[in-house]
Amino acid sequence: MLGGGDYGPLSMLVELYILVIFVYVLSSWIPEWRYQGWRRTLGTICDPFLSMFRRVVPPLGMMDLSPMIAILFLVVFAQILRSVGL
Repeated sequence: MLGGGDYGPLSMLVELYILVIFVYVLSSWIPEWRYQGWRRTLGTICDPFLSMFRRVVPPLGMMDLSPMIAILFLVVFAQILRSVGL
């Protein structure tokens, strides 16, 4: 998804989680989807992880930068996992 190389099972899970966060964030831009069951499920999966970054990086007005920081963290983490073969 994010680059070449051998994907181990852990790095693949991290890449999948990045995709889940991305879908969760994009779905927040569509008001009709806000109260859908699948979006609440994504929130249950994503919000605990994103809340760690929300404590460190407060929102700038109506912009929440925590998903970008979290995805950047996960990309670096996935690269580290790939480099060690996980």
